[in-house]
Amino acid sequence: MKKPLPTSPAEPPARKPRADAQRNRALILDVAREVFTRSGGNASMDEIARSARIGPGTLYRHFPTRDDLLSAVYITEVEKLAEAQKKLSAELPPIEALRAWLLVFIDYIATKKIIASALDAMAGGPSRVFQQGGQIMEDAAKALATRAVATHDLRPDVDLMDMLRAIYGIAFAGNTDDWPAKARMFVDILLQGSRP
Repeated sequence: MKKPLPTSPAEPPARKPRADAQRNRALILDVAREVFTRSGGNASMDEIARSARIGPGTLYRHFPTRDDLLSAVYITEVEKLAEAQKKLSAELPPIEALRAWLLVFIDYIATKKIIASALDAMAGGPSRVFQQGGQIMEDAAKALATRAVATHDLRPDVDLMDMLRAIYGIAFAGNTDDWPAKARMFVDILLQGSRP
């Protein structure tokens, strides 16, 4: 009779990062977004570390490569859209929550415009990052649209992703500094045209 093979001990559950490590990561992401906004998508890792008042080792421990940092900044901005959807849905009537969220979406576009060229230059391209972010965004948009349709504030045939594409088009169609103001005005036009 064969002896049973020894079983490997169960792996311990993944340890939650220490509070100071979580704070450092959040600080790096906030500072990186500001530095990218100020200096463009090609801002140096050293500049980000200096601005965050941390050593380069701390920066590279959290984000071993520039691509890792860019991806994290982008995904963090997309996650803010998902958080905003939950918060606004809890606090505002459906159509007002949708309008407020579309304005937050404009802020997201502003960040994406700043780092777009750097994201495009990522090793292997940005498609994996965009795919992950796109799903988060689509889920948030659908949740808002479903609520607004249920209260008869939005026609059921309206595709909210088409609205997002239209707003996105305003941001990238003209390279003028006033595009955010134009996009905010366009939000009201889109919503007015989407009422039952």
